[in-house]
Formats: sequence, C-alpha cells, structure tokens
Amino acid sequence: MNFSGRYQDIIKPEKIHMLSISMFLDKIVDKHGGVGANICYTLSLLGEKPILLGSVGPDGEHYMAKLSKSGVDIEHVHRSQIPTASFNVFTDSDHNQVGGFYPGAMSDSDNLSLEKWRGENVFIVMSPHDPAAMRRQVAECKKYGLRMFYDIGQQVITVPKKDLIDAIDVAELLILNDYEFTMLAERIGQTTDEILKRIPIVVITRGKNGSYIAGKNVKREIKVPIAKPTVAVDPTGAGDAYRAGFLMGYIRGLDLDICGKLGAVSSVYAVENHGTQEFTFTKDEFKKRYAENFKEKIII
Repeated sequence: MNFSGRYQDIIKPEKIHMLSISMFLDKIVDKHGGVGANICYTLSLLGEKPILLGSVGPDGEHYMAKLSKSGVDIEHVHRSQIPTASFNVFTDSDHNQVGGFYPGAMSDSDNLSLEKWRGENVFIVMSPHDPAAMRRQVAECKKYGLRMFYDIGQQVITVPKKDLIDAIDVAELLILNDYEFTMLAERIGQTTDEILKRIPIVVITRGKNGSYIAGKNVKREIKVPIAKPTVAVDPTGAGDAYRAGFLMGYIRGLDLDICGKLGAVSSVYAVENHGTQEFTFTKDEFKKRYAENFKEKIII
C-alpha cells in the first residue's frame, strides 16, 4: 500500500505515546511474497536451483505452482490447514515503511528440519520465519556443520536475545540494513564493531546509499554503489533481490565486491516494480545491466 505523504509529516514525536494516524492510499495491491520465496524466485532467474523450505496453507497452492514453474524446488514445502502467512505494508513517498505480519501457516512448522541435508554441500539461508523453528534450525546447522546465512531482517526486534547470539555464533554470512544492524547490536548488548569481529562476512545495505561489506574475514571495508533504476516505484522486496544476487556470486567464490554489485543489480529490478516477484530478466539482460552500471563484464 502506497500513499503520497511522508511519515515525518504526520507522526509527531511528542505524541508518540498516543499515536493515532490515518492515510489516504494512492495504491493497494495484493502480491505474492515472503522473504525465502522472494530470494528463491530471483535465484531461479539467475540460473540457480533453489530449494524452498517453508509452510503454506490451502490458499497457497496456486502460488506454489507459480514458483515451481519459475524453477524453484517446492518439494519440501509443508502444506498446512492454517492460512498462508501475510504481510501488509504502508509505504510513504520517501519509501519509509510500516508493516504488520500475520504468521499463519508459518507457525505450523514443527516438521521443517534440515537433517535431510546433513552431509550435503548446501548453503542454508535462514530467512525470518517462526522463531521456534529458526531456533531449532540454527541448532541443526551447528550440529550438522551446515554453512548458514543468517537473514533475520525485521524480525531482529522480536527474536529472543539468546537466539540472536546463538545464530551469530553459527553464521558465516549476515546481511541486514543499517537500521536492523543497529537494532541487532542494541538487542544483544554489543557494539556494531564487536559484531563485525564475530562474523566472517557482514553486509549492510543502505538503500539509495548502496551497501558495504565488512566482517572478521574482510581486511578492509568494501563500499558498493547502487545500480541505477530506470524508475523507482516501490522498495518492497529490494533487499530480498539483493540477497539473491549476492548469494549467487558468493556460492561461486567470486570477489566480495562483485557479489555486492550483483546484489545491487538484482535489487533494482524489484525497485522498478510494485511487488516482490513482478519482474523478470534473462541472464544476458542481467549481464548487460551489470556492465552498464559498473563498466565491467561479468561471467555468470
């Protein structure tokens, strides 16, 4: 949902204790989404064969068919009798967002175990879902020696402190936006510098200001500029698309600055569309756009 005003003009800090606001919406649309599914969708466009692990309700069958047709492996998705999770978000003209999340079928996830991939060469993307399931799956990654990208996102403010610390100790890769990174430090009682010394690779996204890559395995902070969108329609899903592009390069062992640039190019496709899976591209189109933005060729 989009409106043409700005939160900073309608939210009065001195009245935050009794907040009551309403906005006239310019646009409201219902789209397919979900962090893990969004990442899988973009990875499939990039030629990967991602496996989606999650839970959907009876209302999600058409969606699963769509993802399967796109090249996403949905074999391990649990079918629940609870309605599929949903997220409702209000976006202002500055692309600031306030949203509400209903977990639905996500809470029916007791059988979503990673044990079946024990001993296999897989890279686990731990996107935000049911906190109890995440806790169990982080423990499985540690137990089975599975490589893990901890993608906690906006759920950083709701997951228990101990769960956050346990996940950080297991994570090989962490990607957050700058607000979420600050919140993570606050939640676990550490500075951002201390966190950077604990995790091998940390990527911080900053919207129109690009991203930077740091961490205990990064000798010198790497700044990554944005790729330029032809038009900025809506930022929802841009972070998920960035993750897909970054991951595609990362699992191939490409230099981290190239991984960041791949993420930047992926993200603009989402920004240019109203919805998190409304874009499409071929690998040749993607490589051309990469070259146009960063004046270098990419082989993928």
